[in-house]
This record gives sequence, C-alpha cells and structure tokens, in this order.
Amino acid sequence: MLALLPIRLALAPITLTQALASWRRLTRLPPVPGARQGVVGSGPALRLFILGDGAAAGLGAPSLEQSFAGYLVADLARDFTVDWRIEARPLATSAQALRHLRALDLGRIDVAVTALGIADMRRQVSPRRFRNQQRAIAELLLDHGARQIWRTGLPPVERLPHLPQPWRMMLAIHARALDKVLEQDTHPPIYRLPYDQALLRPDLRTSDRLVPSTAAYAEWARRQAREIRLRV
Repeated sequence: MLALLPIRLALAPITLTQALASWRRLTRLPPVPGARQGVVGSGPALRLFILGDGAAAGLGAPSLEQSFAGYLVADLARDFTVDWRIEARPLATSAQALRHLRALDLGRIDVAVTALGIADMRRQVSPRRFRNQQRAIAELLLDHGARQIWRTGLPPVERLPHLPQPWRMMLAIHARALDKVLEQDTHPPIYRLPYDQALLRPDLRTSDRLVPSTAAYAEWARRQAREIRLRV
C-alpha cells in the first residue's frame, strides 16, 4: 500500500472532491423505517445479531422488511424461532461499530452477521488496523456465545460505474486489500460470505446505482440464510 502513496498524493485534489460529493449523496438518503428487533417464526430458537453499515441498515429500501436484515429474518423464520436484533448505522467504520458494540447489553447470540468495510475503504483505513478491529469485534461476539460469525465480503468497486475515476480506481485497490484481510482471517466459527458480483447488475441497483435495490437485498439474504442453515 505504501508504494501507492505518491499516486494518492498526486491525485488527492481530484479524489477528495469526488469523495466529498459521493459522501454527501449517501448522507441525504433517509433512514429506513421499521423495527430493529423482534421475535418471529417457529421451530428451534435462533438468536440472530446483525451489525453493520448502511447496507446492513437497508439504506435505500422503503422499509426494514424489504432490506437485507428483513429478508434474512423472514427466510430463517421458516425453520426457526428467530430472536433478532440489528445494530447498523450508515457510514459506520469498523472502529465505530466496535465502540458501539462495547456499549451494548448484547445478551446471548447464536449467529452474528456483520457487514462492514465500505466506510473503512472510503476512509482508507489500513489493512492492519482493519484486521485488528475485525478481530476485536469477533472476539466480543464469541464472548456472547456466537457459534457462527459471518463477515460480508467487499464488492469489486472497479465495477461500480457511478463512482468517478480516478477515485474509483483508488477505492478498488483498497477494497481488494481489505477483502483479502477478511478472506485470510476466515476460520470456523468465523466465515466470510463473498460478495456476489451478480448483485452489481443495473437491475439490482437503485435508480442512482448508489445502493442495492430490494431485489439485491433479497438475493443477498437468501445466500446468507442458506449458508447459516448449513452450519446450524
């Protein structure tokens, strides 16, 4: 990453302007309405905890029921009594999520799903710091009984046309580095769900292509629910 420092510095005036413009667009998206915890379904008990950023919070969805979390809970509720809770904040970094997590009264957890890394990528958090923060989050979840911890892989940012160049190129390089951390740090009961590149299709993005559509959230949830079932 240090080898790229001269390039970053040379492009800084352009990329900073582009980053601020994209950041403002995200902050204008309204919060997603809906409950953030509940109990639903029938069958064996499954305590589900979701932690993350805007994607986990369902940014761009009309309601939490039509977000990743809502679809995941509904899918698992076909086989389990799901006692679920979501703690997700748009633009949250791993460090911010960790601080928030430490302040919570979590109770017992069976399965945890985290979706973090996009804000870390935008803020150019180093891979080493990202790894340490991710490990600290996992340790805290394990201390609360988690038998499965799922980390969501980062997308191939180079395929996001709404992000202008050269900022897109710089983000893509950093996203690959952070995703490699998640891949290398995978060992049961900690797993990584690779990002499905099919979710980048235009018909699976919102009209401004800034965030996933409800169809993309549903597909992501379906894949995640399938992997959880395989290990329960």
